[in-house]
Amino acid sequence: MRPISTLEDIADGLDALCRLDPRLEAVRALAGDVPLRRIEPGFASLVSIIVAQQVSRASADAILARLSRLADQLSPETLLAADDSLFRDAGLSRPKQRTLLALSHAVMGGLDLGRVCDLQADEAIALLTAVSGIGRWTAEVYLLTAAGHPDVFPARDVALQSAVGHALGVAPRPGERQLIEIAESWSPHRGVASRLFWAYYRQIKGREGAPPS
Repeated sequence: MRPISTLEDIADGLDALCRLDPRLEAVRALAGDVPLRRIEPGFASLVSIIVAQQVSRASADAILARLSRLADQLSPETLLAADDSLFRDAGLSRPKQRTLLALSHAVMGGLDLGRVCDLQADEAIALLTAVSGIGRWTAEVYLLTAAGHPDVFPARDVALQSAVGHALGVAPRPGERQLIEIAESWSPHRGVASRLFWAYYRQIKGREGAPPS
């Protein structure tokens, strides 16, 4: 399948999803506009996703804004040359600081984050998660937003768990394993399904639950 690159791709994917699972008609109606959620591949984009790990969208946006201001530019060279105070003043935890430095070393050592977007999902996830501190959620969100991968669904995402649980009447909300099983029926359009349920979460919670894009 072709990458998700346009709003037309989103619309086509939503039509296909509703044919696969008629329950999603109601989800689509309530979700409203489903954003494209694409970002440029590269170091700065993956940094923004790492910053968003396990914090609210508002907190992630604030931390990323401070980091961008303090670092002048988000590059491996800049972060490797920075002292601890930069990360501390940005509001980053020690584990996230270590992850950003591990990513910086990996990119300086030859990890091509643009080429990663051209790989099959399993291969790309394996390459990204080989970097210390980068887990499956981070890798999958990068593939969704930077590569527009059509069939990735980050089942560890708490907002997606909450949205799917609410929409499909699963209580308590599905955990990662159960959500993987539920999302299997939406293949090969799980990338659009992710965007649909992030939009649905925004409507039911009144706040953004998706990572920065």
